[in-house]
Amino acid sequence: MDGLGLPLRAQATLTTLTADVTKSSAIEGELLNQDQVRSSIARRLGLDVAGLVSSSRNIDGVVEMMLDASQNFRQPLTSDRLFAWQAALFPTGRSGMARIAVGSWRTAESGPMQVVSGAIGRERVHFEAPAAERIPQEMEKFLLWLEQDQGLDPVLKAGIAHFWFVTLHPFEDGNGRIGRAIADLLLARSDGMSERFYSLSSQIETERKAYYEKLEACQRGGLDITVWLRWFLECFGRALKGAEGLLGQVLRKARLWERINQSPVNDRQRAVINRLLEGFDSKLTSSKYSKLAKCSPDTALRDIQDLVRRGVMFQSTSGGRSTSYELAE
Repeated sequence: MDGLGLPLRAQATLTTLTADVTKSSAIEGELLNQDQVRSSIARRLGLDVAGLVSSSRNIDGVVEMMLDASQNFRQPLTSDRLFAWQAALFPTGRSGMARIAVGSWRTAESGPMQVVSGAIGRERVHFEAPAAERIPQEMEKFLLWLEQDQGLDPVLKAGIAHFWFVTLHPFEDGNGRIGRAIADLLLARSDGMSERFYSLSSQIETERKAYYEKLEACQRGGLDITVWLRWFLECFGRALKGAEGLLGQVLRKARLWERINQSPVNDRQRAVINRLLEGFDSKLTSSKYSKLAKCSPDTALRDIQDLVRRGVMFQSTSGGRSTSYELAE
């Protein structure tokens, strides 16, 4: 990454953080609009990126929390900072239709914090977090431990911190995402830089079933969390390997534009090419080009034919009722 220069490194960071935010929420079953997440991150990092769209309050809140964790990793983690993170996740003070305590630890009024599965009347309690009365004292101990130097390997500390935070479950909602943000903060301290070129949350989302199985096994099994830490380290290793795919997309985009800019394209073509590079989820036809570029079908066809002639795009051989096109490698 050192050899890529600042513009490509910024693009790589944007790509990685976008994946981190969307996948961390996906683990909890909340699907965020990727374009809105990307735009929210780009604006906060001051990046000049084409195709920015407006973003909702809840997406801006998730982005603010994740960026604070990775960009301000040197700042101590305090209860007030955690309260701000949780408040950012729930700007309306509601989780779905239910009103929840925001910006404070959970209270006894919210009832026991349990992980439950099964039909009503046949529920199975997988885990019950410590009683609400214990949370202020337990979190004080946790934050003191987190900021002290015990000589622990910082990657191991990230795994331990995530486990104990989600086990304490100090908030009514948002504990999983905040727990992963804490792990990201400690991993950034380990890296010694705010730039992110890998996404642990993306890998955890891929291995979601194993993630919950390992957490539950150790939460029910006493104080030995070796099984969890072994899985965490292996998952972290796979996240680093998976970074090659994310960074490969950035490099591919850079190489393509380097070639295209030798003979520049028009604004319509530039906008559509960027859309394709960012994961357009279907085949490109002249009618879809027309909608993306906001131009007439005849203009769309001329633009496409020009890109095919340049070798930027080619006609797909996959068949179908409409002629479709893809970007050349």
